[in-house]
Amino acid sequence: MAYKNLQHFIETLEKAGELIRIKEKVDPKLEITEITDRVSKQYGPALLFENTGYDFPVLINSMGNYKRMCMALGVESMDDISKEIEGLFKTLTGPKDSILDKLKMLPKLGQISSWMPKTISGKGACQEVVMQNPDITKLPVLTCWPEDGGPFITLPVIHTKDPLTGIRNVGMYRMQVFEPKLTGMHWHKHKVSARHFQEYKKLGQKMPVAVALGGDPVYTYAATAPLPDGIDEYMLAGFLRKKKVELVQCLTQDVQVPADADFIIEGYVDPEEDYIWEGPFGDHTGYYSLADWYPKFHITAITHRKNAVYPATIVGIPPQEDAWIGKATERIFLAPIKMTMVPEIVDMVLPMEGVFHNLAIVKIKKDYPGQAMKVMNSLWGAGQMMFTKMIVIVDEDVNIHNNAEVARYISENVDPQQDFIFTSGPMDVLDHSCSKASFGGKMGIDATKKLPEELRTEEKVSIKTASALNKEAIKIQNPAIADINDTLLQLGISLVFISVEKTEPEQIENLNRNLFKQGLLDEVKVVIYLDHTIDISDTGDAVWRFSNNIDPKRDAFIIKSKNNQSLSHIGFDGTRKTKELDGFERDWPNILTNTTEVIEKVDEMWPRLGLGEFIKSPSLKYQKQLYKGGAVVTE
Repeated sequence: MAYKNLQHFIETLEKAGELIRIKEKVDPKLEITEITDRVSKQYGPALLFENTGYDFPVLINSMGNYKRMCMALGVESMDDISKEIEGLFKTLTGPKDSILDKLKMLPKLGQISSWMPKTISGKGACQEVVMQNPDITKLPVLTCWPEDGGPFITLPVIHTKDPLTGIRNVGMYRMQVFEPKLTGMHWHKHKVSARHFQEYKKLGQKMPVAVALGGDPVYTYAATAPLPDGIDEYMLAGFLRKKKVELVQCLTQDVQVPADADFIIEGYVDPEEDYIWEGPFGDHTGYYSLADWYPKFHITAITHRKNAVYPATIVGIPPQEDAWIGKATERIFLAPIKMTMVPEIVDMVLPMEGVFHNLAIVKIKKDYPGQAMKVMNSLWGAGQMMFTKMIVIVDEDVNIHNNAEVARYISENVDPQQDFIFTSGPMDVLDHSCSKASFGGKMGIDATKKLPEELRTEEKVSIKTASALNKEAIKIQNPAIADINDTLLQLGISLVFISVEKTEPEQIENLNRNLFKQGLLDEVKVVIYLDHTIDISDTGDAVWRFSNNIDPKRDAFIIKSKNNQSLSHIGFDGTRKTKELDGFERDWPNILTNTTEVIEKVDEMWPRLGLGEFIKSPSLKYQKQLYKGGAVVTE
C-alpha cells in the first residue's frame, strides 16, 4: 500500500498497537538513543518522542521488527515481494511464440510504467513551510553515542544525479551537523553518489544535492536498496507501494524530491573545496567508524510540511532497527539474484550477528562437484555482495533460518583443511579488521554434502566429535586462557570459543598449535579465540565479535589431519589486533556503550515514559568490555 505521508504511517502503526507516544521531555543528545537501545533489543514498539525541546517530534524504531518492516513495505510477508518479482521476471523473459503470448505481456508492461516516478508542477506538501533562514540545528538531530563527533542525521534520503547522463541516484549516507548551514556528506568511494561527485570534480562544477526526510517509509527503504546502476530507486518504491512516486522541483537546486516528504534540505557540494574531518560515529557494526575526511554539504534551503515529524534511527550492537531493513533486502533481492545470476540458489540469509556484510548463509540445489565454490565466486562478483567477508554454502534441505541447524550441518559436513576457501578482495569501508583499509581476506565454507570428487580421501572422514571438554586441564596447561565455552558441543556442533589474554606476538597461532599438539582438542573441528574481556558465554555476542574482528585469510590457522582418516581442525584469531603484538598499523575502534550518567537518568525517568516494565540498559553489559580510550582504543 502507499502511505500518504509519514503521519499516515504513524497512525497505522498506532492502530496496530505498534507505536508508543512518549510525552516526557527527552533530550536528542544520547537520551533518545539510550531509551531506543533498550526497546529495540527487545524487538519493542516504534517510539514517537513528542517533547524533545524542538518544534518537531522524533519518530524512531518505526521499522524495528518483522511486522513493522512488512507494514512499511505494505505486505504481509517479505517473501511475497520476492515471489512477485520472480513472477514478473518469468513473464517478461519467458519464451513468447505466439501473438497471444505477446499480448498477454501488455498488462505487465503497463503495470511497470505505472511505477515510474512522475514530476508534478507546483509545490508539494514538503514545501508548505520555507525556513526563511535555513538552520539545520533547528531540527532534533540525534547525537547517538558518547564519542560521536556531533549530531548526525541518520535517515537521510540523498538525491544526486550524474552530470553527464542526468540519471538520478537515491542513497543513504550519514550527515554530521557542523554549523547551521553545513554538514558532512559521508559517501564511501564505492557508492554511486561518490562517483557522481568525481564527475562534477572533472567538470569543475558544484554538485547539487537534496536530502529528503520522512514521507512514505518505502522511500527510506529504497534509498538503502542495492540496486544496479541506472535503476531508479523511485521505480522500486513505486513497485513496492503500487503507486508512482510524485516528485517536485526543489526551490534552490535542480533536483526533484518526493512531494510528500516531511523535510527537504537543499544544497550543494563543491568538489574544489577542502574536505572536512567527519566522525567518529557509532555505526551498525557495533563499533565506532573512525573520523576521516569527507566532502562538505552547504545548505541553501530547508522546507518542511506543516506538522512535520523528524525520522531517525540508531545503529549499534545488534539487534537494532537496521537488522530488519537488512532482512527486507535479503528477501527482496533473493529473486533477482536467483533469476539473473545464480539459479541454483534456493534461499539466502544475512544473520544480524554478521551486520550485513560479514556473513551470508546460502542454500543451493547441488548437482555437480565444485558447485559451492562457483556460487561463492558468483556472489562475490554481485554488486554489494562483493563486500561479504564470509559465505557459507549448504544443501537445499537445510533450514537456514535456524542458526543451530546450520551450525550443526556445517559441523557434520566440513573438512577444515579441504572445505575452507580463502581469497582477497574489496571490503566494506567500515571493516576495521583489514590490515589495509577497504581491502582484505574473505572466506568461503563449502558445507554441502560432498560428492566423491570433492573428498580428500576415498571416503568421507567420519570422526566422532567431542560432547564436552576437560576445561580445567586445558586451563592448567595453558594459563593464558581466561575462559572456555564448549556448550555448542552438546548440540552436536563441533565449535568451541576460548577467551585469551594476549601478551605476546603470534600467541593465538602458537596456542592453537599447542592445544592440538597436547591432544586436548582432538575431537573439535573449529576453535574461535576472543579477547579475555569478552563474555564468551553469550554465543550471539561471540559470533558478532568474531565476524567483526577477523580477516579470515590472515587470521585462520589450519591444523591438517595426521593421516587421511583423521580429523583436521581450524582456529580463528578473533581478538583485537595491535601494532605491538600483531604488526597492525591501523587504529582499532571501541565498541558502543552509553555513559553511566545517561543510563542513570533514563532509569530515573523510565516510570514516566509509558513503556511498561523496566528494561535494563544493554550498555551495562558492554561497559565492562570497553577498552581504554575513546572512539579509538589507546591501551
